[in-house]
Amino acid sequence: MLKVKLARFGKKGQPHYRIVINEARDKRDGSYVAKIGHYAPTQNPKILEVDVKAYDEWLTKGAQPTDTVRALVERFKSGNPFPAKKNKLSKKAKAKLEEAKKAEATPAKEEAPKEPEAKPAEEVKEETKN
Repeated sequence: MLKVKLARFGKKGQPHYRIVINEARDKRDGSYVAKIGHYAPTQNPKILEVDVKAYDEWLTKGAQPTDTVRALVERFKSGNPFPAKKNKLSKKAKAKLEEAKKAEATPAKEEAPKEPEAKPAEEVKEETKN
């Protein structure tokens, strides 16, 4: 039985994969019948290239894709396999932001009552001068 698999290549900690057609019982990184694409997850941005025509031909011949390969090909067919993620604040950054907002809000409240108290004192001084 033929399988569409990922064959791992690359250094330790720096994998890249070939999408290959291989006998189900053969070694993961052994010889293969055909190469139909490659996937580099450690690159920035990630690289995914698949020959969709060849993939579909092998499926019609009876090759069974692994779950991972099936998911990768679906992503590739979608047109935007790895959409950019929105930057999110860490928990510490969120906490600092909340503290800063609270700090800005509390002095504004404290300053508002002080100003009306100061104005009558100035008016009193002006009245005594006149």
